[in-house]
Amino acid sequence: MTREVWLKADDEVGDWDARRRRITAGLEAGVDWVVVDEADVERVRELGEVNVAAFSAAGDSTLVDDAEDNGVDRIEDAESDDDEEGEDAVDVEAADAYLVGKGGEGDGTVSLPPDLSGSADLSTVRRGAADGSYVEIRGKEYEAFAEAAADAGDYTVVVGEDWTIIPLENLIARIGDETTLVAGVTTAEEARTAFETLELGADAVLLDSDDPDVIRETVEERDATEREHLDLSWAEVTSIEQTGSADRVCVDTASLMDDDEGMLVGSMSRGLVFVHAETAESPYVASRPFRVNAGAVHAYVRTPDGGTKYLSELGSGDEVQLVDADGGTREAVVGRAKIERRPMFRVELERDGDRFETLLQNAETIKVHTREGRTAVTDLEPGDELLVYYEDTARHFGEAVDERIIEK
Repeated sequence: MTREVWLKADDEVGDWDARRRRITAGLEAGVDWVVVDEADVERVRELGEVNVAAFSAAGDSTLVDDAEDNGVDRIEDAESDDDEEGEDAVDVEAADAYLVGKGGEGDGTVSLPPDLSGSADLSTVRRGAADGSYVEIRGKEYEAFAEAAADAGDYTVVVGEDWTIIPLENLIARIGDETTLVAGVTTAEEARTAFETLELGADAVLLDSDDPDVIRETVEERDATEREHLDLSWAEVTSIEQTGSADRVCVDTASLMDDDEGMLVGSMSRGLVFVHAETAESPYVASRPFRVNAGAVHAYVRTPDGGTKYLSELGSGDEVQLVDADGGTREAVVGRAKIERRPMFRVELERDGDRFETLLQNAETIKVHTREGRTAVTDLEPGDELLVYYEDTARHFGEAVDERIIEK
């Protein structure tokens, strides 16, 4: 499931300058949607590329009646206003989605009808004049209203004055996949809870915060839910020997790596060795925390989709998977792959009776992860144990396949 961060930036946030600052912070952090009033859609488009959801007044019962009487679709009006004379036509910037509920039944401005079949908000969504609903959970009746809204629209935004009382578990359990469920939050911690509730979580969160750090941290929570976690294990070094020179690849990423991060590389796809980034200072070279000296051109490197690529295939703009010593992962864009001829070691390892290996440059700056921690490849000895990612499967063009392949 792909998670999203929506950012609330309507008139409740403040004047346009306040809204603009919040939207700009969201664009810089990488939010997926910005939620504004209809009048601000064009302004948001001018600030940058982002999905825009607009609060619509179409939930008002008078507007609904008028629209139904005249056969007018509000969304089509927003996208095109063709004047018969061709002189007074006004191009209205359309939002990517329209929400009803603000200033209507969803936020309590208009009372909920005893029978939801008479709901103006729901009628607006059902006839296609809006894409979804905004609902403040004020009690059990609003929870039922949110369920009905989810059945009617593509998007259902639910918020509450007190985060702890939002019946998110009930909504997640009952709504299913018929809508994109967006839970209102004010902090990154609340976003994490929303994403993890019932192990399924909300599809998205609507963040109400001006703090650029909170916005960035919430986006990081979104990214963390998408990341793979790997079960790393230990393999014993059975031999290490010099092999002469080979074409070696340094992978320079557009990201700075932490001390416990690196990449998974190896001559055989079933056993990939954790190789540290060059984050440590040494007497020989300055630290290069964006770089992993990964091995020879033939070796595999793991990619974010769970596949592999040959190191020789990597180029600027490609994505590789960064891994930490606990198995946490994230993506990084390759800035360049630098190939040079260098003396190499062949490191052979064994895990549960299976032997695999890789070629690494013969240099003190190349570090692998042993049980003692970061260790230079030049200090390795038979009997040492290295951190590896092992999977008993074959690969064809980087994809896992169920067939017998012999690598040696």
